[in-house]
Amino acid sequence: MTALRLLQRMKRDWMHTGRRPSGLCGAALLVAARMHDFRRTVKEVIRVVKVCESTLRKRLTEFEDTPTSQLTIDEFMKIDLEEECDPPSFTAGQKKLKIQQLEKALSKKLEDFEGEISSYQDEIEIELENSRPKAKGVFIPQYHFE
Repeated sequence: MTALRLLQRMKRDWMHTGRRPSGLCGAALLVAARMHDFRRTVKEVIRVVKVCESTLRKRLTEFEDTPTSQLTIDEFMKIDLEEECDPPSFTAGQKKLKIQQLEKALSKKLEDFEGEISSYQDEIEIELENSRPKAKGVFIPQYHFE
């Protein structure tokens, strides 16, 4: 019964779109078994639902990103959350877009800082050149013009 409730919640959170149901079933079975103190390994669940371990782990991490995963067992059994989450592919796309925007902003700031650093470096070199003592007397190179 708990696995069915978990599956309903996963469907409400749009985790089922574009996916085969066996991965979701495996994740729901594993979570439900552990909720009721049946210690099942990932390999045991994989043998039953016939999915790859990485698929099962992806579904578990996607479920972890939903508000339902933050509930306690008693809250999960009593409360039926009305809110829905965005599909995992949509949220992944949003994260990727945000990362690209941050990278652009950081590269622009980096270019600004590099320009500022090079201008400071030029000023320092000019000041060092001006502050060096001038060579006098014997140290002046002798040029012979013939």
